[in-house]
Amino acid sequence: MPAENRVEEIFNEQLEKCGVEYFDYYLLHNLNRYLYRKEVKACHLFDFMKKWKEQGKIRHIAFSYHDDAEHLDRILTEHPEVDAVQIVLNYYDWEEPFIQSKKCYEVIRKHGKQVIVMEPVKGGALARVPSGAEHLLKDIDGDASPASYAIRFAASHEGVLVVLSGMSNLSQVEENTGYMQEFKTLSDVEERALNAVKAAFQKTWKYRCDNWEALDENDYGVPISGIIRAYNSMFIQPDPYFSAELNYYKSFRSAYDLAFERGIGPKRRRRSAARLM
Repeated sequence: MPAENRVEEIFNEQLEKCGVEYFDYYLLHNLNRYLYRKEVKACHLFDFMKKWKEQGKIRHIAFSYHDDAEHLDRILTEHPEVDAVQIVLNYYDWEEPFIQSKKCYEVIRKHGKQVIVMEPVKGGALARVPSGAEHLLKDIDGDASPASYAIRFAASHEGVLVVLSGMSNLSQVEENTGYMQEFKTLSDVEERALNAVKAAFQKTWKYRCDNWEALDENDYGVPISGIIRAYNSMFIQPDPYFSAELNYYKSFRSAYDLAFERGIGPKRRRRSAARLM
């Protein structure tokens, strides 16, 4: 049976198993440029979602996303019916070249959509900052946890609908709900402190470089700097092999392999010197 013929069946099963008549926010999971083209478009999933919304079975159309800002802009341009997009958003990944939290956030807001935040504490990594950086946050508020700063960073941005934080025990739930009940956006002082905390994380990286941009000036246009930075970022997390970076690397690798197969890879670039440390 073609996959498209099962879409309606699967959706009705979801409604039945959840015991509801409609979904408030219904998300397509884990979109990237290839799943969008090969599965979402091929199976006309957005058309189905528009129909279900018209029928009152969906209140808001949404999707979660793991790819670059350029392809996100393309999807939202083609589908103005989308109400919200779920992305990785935290202070560590805000300007990282693979995850592109800031660029993706700006694209979503440019299209006037709501932002659903995932990975605000980066798989738990931001709940424990490097020992030499603890004082940067404690000097501001001795009672605030590192995780509270990470979640407040995500929630401080305009258009954020909800911040989804993975919690492991009741005390974490109570802490998160406690400081969100009387929420305060981050101050400039707190944002500067978080930038310094990220710099402390970077000092723990396995591989560092004196000229990141030069790494990308290779014959095949491979973003080596992004790959190495993503690798470093994986291993600051409690479970490196369950990190968001793997989803983004798969998107890049699929794009590169396809271009290579077609003989239409990126233009050759001049070589330059860079030194890994």
